[in-house]
Amino acid sequence: MPVDTSPRTTTWTYVDGEWIAGNPPLIGPTSHAMWLGSTVFDGARWFDGIAPDLDLHCQRINRSAVAMGLKPVKTAEEIEALAWEGVKKFDGKTPIYIKPMYWGEHGSPGSVVAVDGESTRFALCLFEAAMGGHGGSSLTVSPYRRPTPETAMTDAKAGALYPNSGRAIAEARSRGFDNALMRDMNGNVVETASSNVFMVKDGVVFTPIANRTFLAGITRLRVLGLLRKAGFDVREATLSVEDFMGADEIFTSGNYSKVVGVNRLDGRNFQEGPITRKALELYMNWAYGRGGNEE
Repeated sequence: MPVDTSPRTTTWTYVDGEWIAGNPPLIGPTSHAMWLGSTVFDGARWFDGIAPDLDLHCQRINRSAVAMGLKPVKTAEEIEALAWEGVKKFDGKTPIYIKPMYWGEHGSPGSVVAVDGESTRFALCLFEAAMGGHGGSSLTVSPYRRPTPETAMTDAKAGALYPNSGRAIAEARSRGFDNALMRDMNGNVVETASSNVFMVKDGVVFTPIANRTFLAGITRLRVLGLLRKAGFDVREATLSVEDFMGADEIFTSGNYSKVVGVNRLDGRNFQEGPITRKALELYMNWAYGRGGNEE
């Protein structure tokens, strides 16, 4: 019997009713999404047989679509079922990123700028991606700010928001840091360029209050709840850069890497503290227990 020597596929995309290996071309030069940015997405994780909060990520992509003016063409339950179907196409060893997406193909009648919700398309992409990030990360205060709901579509996980985050990360890395600490237009800390952020002072856990200038994430909410259930004093508050510089611990939360300690903020070094370690432990214990959304 001949041996299959073809390279193993590390990406699968579901679109238009079929699974396609690799990175299929989906958007043409006249697509509304291509030149006017009508894209939304979400991201969930699969690892070790579990996909924590997959159902909530599938619900949020549909809310993002509506906020963008798109028309969801799949229910959250259908997206979740497709995700589990896609997971079975992998080797079951390497962590996977699960990315549902909607985009618009055409502009509205009478205005090419506004998207035509009836032209909405859907794709679900799964690809191998190591978890990473647990050696600690360094942050610097970014010169760039997060927009307000009046100036950008901050209530959606919209692709159009990410170039601002991308330039913040690029600027931070040009100065030797991993990521950027972002502020809102009033100068208050809201998140990093790619994750939510927490700080600990005198045993109290703080995180920026959700003020609609940033995406208050699913993992953020999960960590908040788990810490409170474990007896920690956890507060959502308006926080300054000075608050973070004076913190005892800083850590981030996000779907991609879950909970990651911060080891440096500009000129201040931090050790990974006990509450950071506890937050990661609580999250993983929950995920491997009843919270893993096993199929």
